[in-house]
Amino acid sequence: MRVLITGGAGFIGSHLCDAFVSKGNDVTILDNLSTGSESNIAHLKGIIKVNQGDIRNKDLVEKLISGSDLVLHMAAALGVNKILNNPIDSISTNFFGSEIVLNAANKFDKRIVIASTSEIYGKSKDQPINEGSDRIIGTPQKLRWTYSDAKALEEAMAHALFLTQGLKVTTLRFFNTVGPRQTGKYGMVIPRLIGSAVRNEPLEVFGSGLQTRVFCHVLDAVQAVISILEVQNTIGEVFNVGGKGEISILDLARLIKEITYSKSSIVNIDYQNAYPAGYEDMMRRVPDISKIKEFTGWEPKILLKDSI
Repeated sequence: MRVLITGGAGFIGSHLCDAFVSKGNDVTILDNLSTGSESNIAHLKGIIKVNQGDIRNKDLVEKLISGSDLVLHMAAALGVNKILNNPIDSISTNFFGSEIVLNAANKFDKRIVIASTSEIYGKSKDQPINEGSDRIIGTPQKLRWTYSDAKALEEAMAHALFLTQGLKVTTLRFFNTVGPRQTGKYGMVIPRLIGSAVRNEPLEVFGSGLQTRVFCHVLDAVQAVISILEVQNTIGEVFNVGGKGEISILDLARLIKEITYSKSSIVNIDYQNAYPAGYEDMMRRVPDISKIKEFTGWEPKILLKDSI
């Protein structure tokens, strides 16, 4: 099978490359390397086809999709810091880029999986959050929500194409995903805290640290993608992909300190000193993953402490 992975040099995308190459597929990637890295796919040199380019390049996208059997659309501008520092370009990438990819998949009648995000749900207090939960989004001046809005429009476009033109699309809403190749550069909490811990530097916990999250290992997330492709009734559906085991960020810092035998202290940092203007947080984000388990049997297997 010929597989195109947009964002294939990224964190999740590169692990998808590994998985599909290992199954004997012909893998091609498209990545502008803005958040992805050549080091993530260096071990696949000569095995996969690499195209450095932008998903907003319509001609390039159509050329690559027309020659593929399956499209895994993982490319996005993501990471809180990147969104806050480059909101206009991030909106353009996440909406207009995805519009080009979706329309090309529809034009050439290709099976496509799109990566959405738990940011879709915003500040929803409906926890655990299921796929039908309402979105509660902050004011547009809180720029972190531009990511949520752009991805929501991407999802809406995908669903509209499914309903009106039969696009063979499945949407996956990834919650906090962790593992090898993830960088703390864009604000991802676990690699950031681990980096500080192994250097015995203070572990910076933003806000009170009582906000909670649930983490899923990237290899489990990859298996979720594979599982939805193995059954036809996932077409037209949206699924949460997340881990198990809610933990506060303060307890996460303590766990990382314990596992790494770090001498680091734990310090609380005000949000206004941690992020550029336009940031807003939510106290809980817990995925309900019962739907994907019902459809495919998938559930995460790797524990948080093993991920760390």
